[in-house]
This record gives sequence, C-alpha cells and structure tokens, in this order.
Amino acid sequence: MTEQGGGATRSVLHTVGNTDCPRRSSATRFGTHSIMICDNEVTSPISTGSVPRILIGHALVHSCSFNEVVEAIVRDAAMGEEPKYVVTPNAQHVVLLEKDKYLQQIFSQAAFVLPDGFSLLLAARIMGHNILQRIAGVDLFEALCKRAAREGLRIFLLGGRPGSAEKAAEKLRTQYHGLIVCGTCCPPLGFENDPSQQKNIEECIKSARPHLLFVAFGAPKQEYWMYKHSRKLGVPVAMGVGGSFEMVGGVVARAPRWLQESGLEWLYRLLREPRRLWRRYLVGHFQFALIVLQQRLKLQDDASNSVES
Repeated sequence: MTEQGGGATRSVLHTVGNTDCPRRSSATRFGTHSIMICDNEVTSPISTGSVPRILIGHALVHSCSFNEVVEAIVRDAAMGEEPKYVVTPNAQHVVLLEKDKYLQQIFSQAAFVLPDGFSLLLAARIMGHNILQRIAGVDLFEALCKRAAREGLRIFLLGGRPGSAEKAAEKLRTQYHGLIVCGTCCPPLGFENDPSQQKNIEECIKSARPHLLFVAFGAPKQEYWMYKHSRKLGVPVAMGVGGSFEMVGGVVARAPRWLQESGLEWLYRLLREPRRLWRRYLVGHFQFALIVLQQRLKLQDDASNSVES
C-alpha cells in the first residue's frame, strides 16, 4: 500500500522475482521478494519488462498489457506453488476502499490489481500518469478460460445469479473445446453467515481441485471471500469477476463494442437496470471524482512544499 510521512505520500515498490517457465520463458511469478520506496509509482518485473503501479485512492493499480496478465496468471495456475488472488477494481472499488480498512488490506496483498473501468485510466491521467490499457474482468475471464482449455487447466465458477454459472459453463465449453469446468456453485443469499454453507462450499472446491477459481459475488463480498478462503483451499489462482457469469451466459446483455471502447459501458448498464444501479453509478461516480480531485490537489500541494523547502 502507501506510506505517508512528512506531509508527502509515497508508494511502495514491490519487486517480483523471475523464475524459469517450462512453457514460456517470458512469463514470471507474482510473488513479492522485496519492498522499496519510490515516488507515486510502483513497478514489478513481469514477463520481459516492468509493470508500473499507479496510486488511485487506496488502490495501487497495475499498468500492463492484457496478454502479459493472461500469460502470468496461466503460468501461476499451472505451477500452483503459492495460492494467489486477483482483483479487478473500478470506480466503485476505489470508493469502497476509502473507508474500508479491511478491503485495503485485501488489495495490498492481491497478486494483481487490474483496471476494470475506464474511470481508473482517466484518473491516472489526472495524476500525471498513464495506465497502459483497460483490462475488463469479463474479457480476462473469457481469455483465461480459452487458455485453460488449451493448457488442460481446471476451472471452477462460484457465485453469480441462480443458474448463471451453469449457463456460462455451457457456453464456454461449446466455445472452447476441451475446457474442463470441474464445478459450479451458486450459494444462497446469506451463505457467508452460515458455517454449514461455508463448509459445503469449501468441500466442493477442495474435491474439484481447480487451477482457476472465478468468484462472482460482487464487490466487496467476493474480495472478502477470496482473502479469507481461497488461499487456505490451496487454489493456485482465484479471481473476482463480478457479473461476468451473467454476461457470458447471456443472462445479461453486454454493451456493444463501441460503447465498451468509448468508456460508456457503465451508462449502457445503468439504462438497462436503473433501479439497481443508479446509486452505484450516479452517486458512486461523484464520490470517485471527489477522491481523485482531492488526491490531485494533495499531489500539487506536496510538490509546492518540496519546491519551497
């Protein structure tokens, strides 16, 4: 995470050690080997280069290519040496992180913090930085399933609306020949407060032994669950995917490609489900804008103070 001292905000640089990959020499592991301090940006060697991390609110967001992320996750899923989890924040996550210390801790230990929303790319520019590209959770989910089919990796779909995981699994099996969906599970509402339900879920995942676990409980429940359970279950890589099962399974329509590329996918979803999403997008985006503005003003103040001193 970040460190504060002397009125200036500093970012933590996580250096990731490279190891030889039996399949692709360009892929690397996620594991953090050392910590150093730098200004405003964090970099982690991945593949053949280094990945900047941009501080947006309390989220240190990786700036890397879509293909780099896919290669790294697939490699760690296949190696299975140390369980890891991946988060894909958007503006909603940044707002939640402002007051949720537990969620901040969860994000600080994530293997990857990937920019799901265009709002994060815009915020980075306001801070004077550049995030290489948006990595939408649903796109990454499908890409990983495609690679899992090729590599013989098992996947497990946890959460989503009733029936959506099964529909997504059916479509993915058809689309990616040979994909091994070793299990799906849609626990009932309130399952997190029921020890027997928790035990059933854990036993189901343990017996399935997935390489990749996709968790679709929505934010922040999916992040809470991954942090508490996925690593002790021994799943090589877990990833929060929000509403991806519904989109892939055809339960919910996704915005046309041109809206996705123009950063207006949120508006399409708002117009389709205004009662459910109006507070998240209208109020949430206003809160997000305030967070970004306050951070930008603080950066300017820190720069002025350093020049004066």
